[in-house]
Amino acid sequence: MEERITSRKNPLLVQVRRLLSSRSAREEAGLFVSDGTKLLEEAVRFCPGLDTVILSDGVEAETPPGVRRVRVPEDVMASISPMSTPQGALFLCRFPEKRTYVPRPGTILLDGIQDPGNLGTILRTADALNVPVVLMEGCADPYSHKVVRSSMGAVFRTPPVTLTWEQASGALKNAGIPVAATAMDEKARDLRQVDAGSLAVVIGSEGRGVRQEILLQAEKTLIIPMTPNCESLNAAIAAAIVMWQMGKTGIAGRA
Repeated sequence: MEERITSRKNPLLVQVRRLLSSRSAREEAGLFVSDGTKLLEEAVRFCPGLDTVILSDGVEAETPPGVRRVRVPEDVMASISPMSTPQGALFLCRFPEKRTYVPRPGTILLDGIQDPGNLGTILRTADALNVPVVLMEGCADPYSHKVVRSSMGAVFRTPPVTLTWEQASGALKNAGIPVAATAMDEKARDLRQVDAGSLAVVIGSEGRGVRQEILLQAEKTLIIPMTPNCESLNAAIAAAIVMWQMGKTGIAGRA
């Protein structure tokens, strides 16, 4: 059965605005919001936590049984959509159930990746290449609408794992998986000359790189070879190169 809402002050729409604007509200409710017809198709296929779908007049979409469906006028959709040009579909999903972290070789650890576009791109690439990703301190919220959109639904297919550096490094150590960090230093080894697929590799933040604490504890540092006139790479591009190399040299792409 489809409901109709016309008031912008309706409790559901008030909740949507709050979830879109606040990470703490998302965590408290255990819900996140995304938008767009394409992402809704991905959520229908891959997200068991799809909870509520809000559609503009004239927009149709298939939804599983048991999912709440709400119809709103176009002006009401415009008042809640984070998009400047709404596609007419907005939906709420429940957070996935937390699972015990099982470390694997060929893992990417993200240290303070704050840009939603970068984080979403990394999650999308990791999903495509079957590379596990761990989000550590300082990373953007993987369930913000900007990250979900830039991941192109990867968060539905491969829910992100969030750990502290202490938790991640402890689990990897117990599993016998060495940790390497990307860094621009004289001792760093050429990424092409190591078995990246046997490692867990840390990608640092856009501004400061990998934290000193992690650099000191990492078993080795790695560098992506570049021309002398280039100082650094975008974090998402660097992560993609490392993940591709993992697939070439190790087991990341063979599971």
